[in-house]
Order: sequence, then C-alpha cells, then structure tokens
Amino acid sequence: MIRIPRDFVIGAHSPDDAPAAYCRSGDTVWFETRNCYDDRMAADGSEFEPENAIENPATGPLFIQGAAKGDVLKVEILDIRLKGKGYMRQSTEGGAFYQRITERVVREFDVSGDTVRFNHKLTFPINTMIGVIGVAPEGEAISTVIPGDHGGNMDCTRIIKGSTVYLPVNVDGALLSMGDLHALMGDGESMICGLESAGEVTVRVSVVRDDTLPTPCVVTAPGPCPHRICTIQSEIDLMDAAKKAANRMLDYLIANTDLGEYDGGKLLSLKGDLIINQIVNPLKTVRMELDKSILDAY
Repeated sequence: MIRIPRDFVIGAHSPDDAPAAYCRSGDTVWFETRNCYDDRMAADGSEFEPENAIENPATGPLFIQGAAKGDVLKVEILDIRLKGKGYMRQSTEGGAFYQRITERVVREFDVSGDTVRFNHKLTFPINTMIGVIGVAPEGEAISTVIPGDHGGNMDCTRIIKGSTVYLPVNVDGALLSMGDLHALMGDGESMICGLESAGEVTVRVSVVRDDTLPTPCVVTAPGPCPHRICTIQSEIDLMDAAKKAANRMLDYLIANTDLGEYDGGKLLSLKGDLIINQIVNPLKTVRMELDKSILDAY
C-alpha cells in the first residue's frame, strides 16, 4: 500500500504542487493527517499559533497516473481512524453564534473509543468524517479552507467510511489531498468547527470517464446512513449554493433517466433533501441528497 505521512501537507490546492506520492488507478493509498489546527494545541487544550503553522492542512498531493483533464476521480473511503485528542473552540469571527462570543476557549476531548463524552450527562457515538478532500484546480491555487468545484473544505457529513467521493480531474494526475478529520459534526458546523482530530485515512482511487457525474458528489454506502447520491455546491450566498446543488441534481436525473425537467423537478421536490454542509467557510456549502434506489429504478 502507498503511504503518505503527515510530513507532506499543503495549505492550498495548486496545480504547481510537487506530488508527495504516485499511484495507479485502482491502488489503495494511506493518508496520515494533521488536525485542522496543524496539531498545534497544547497539552492543556489551549491553542498556540507559531508563525509556521499551516491553516487547515491537507496531506498530499497524490499524483494518479493516467488521470487527465476531463476525467473523474473516484475515491472510495475504505477506513478512517482517529489519532490523539479531539479539540473544539469557539470564534469571535464566524459561525452562527459569533456575536455571543467574547473569547476563544478550547476544549479537549478523548476520541480514542467509540464514543465521546461531552459532559457528565451526555455521551455521543463517534461518527468520523473527512472535512477536506479535493484536487488541484486548473488555474490559481485555492486555500484548503475554501470549498469549491475542486472539492476542498466541503465539510460534508456524508464523507465517511464506506462512502465514495467523485472529484473532477482538472490537471494531469489530479493531485489529490485530504485532511480536517472530525470525530463528530452536525450538518451546518454551526459553532465554527466540528470535533477536530488528526488521523489516518485509507482510500482506493480510480480514474473513471463519465461526463454525466455532477462532480463534486458523494455516494453513500448502504448501512448507517441511507444509500444516497449527494450533489455539492459552494457559493458566497447560501441560497445560490442551494439552488445550484438542486439544479445539478436535476441535470443528473435528466441525464440518467427518462424524466424531463418538469417531472424531474417534481420528483426532487418530493424525495430530494437540501441540507446545509457548513456556514463557516468563505464559501457556504449545500448538498442535495437523493435515494440511489430512485436512479437505480431506471
């Protein structure tokens, strides 16, 4: 198995990045990730920020041989394991509650088991997800803080073990990177963060050629969550993101069924779910979900 340790990280998805590793289509690759604070938390949970810290680091990039512009990169999430502690903080600058916040306070959590203890009354199952997974854009570099058509910081709670992520190939090799693992996060990421942790991700990467796939998108595996396809859109305005996520699903539905725009739209109004991924990044992210069984019926 190809391995990319946490020493190889980027702070922006760029077509100019030197690859950290090379693989072929169908290979299994292991990524070791830092937490979104660049592993810069003190033992007592307080935050410190040395000058050389990388904001929201992503491990990579991985060059996939044979991947060319116009292809689609299929990334199957085989396993996600957390390492170290989990951290949360509040912010005076972003999220839904920032106007109530007067200081930044960090809390440390034990994420070594199957559950996380929030306080003496509340314990929750851990549901590990990948916050950042993306490829290089064709043009200028894009910070790993920012989501977009390249993927990036989408903060999608459906990107878990068993799910498959489809990303556009914009440059030769795709240059795949990932990081920003969460032990747990609610849709919307309301405060400013999830339960942030370092960890390890094992994936299988394949090059596919399907010009109907609405990249970036996620297909969940049957199991803890419904077997669904999710179209993802990020925009400055939340309503714009919602409309575009819905329209991309409609386009995909029309391309893969005998439904037209009118009936396709009606179907999505009945069975499609618009869900906010996050409201805390420079671009806000929304997804539309649709049961895969509906598409499989055609």
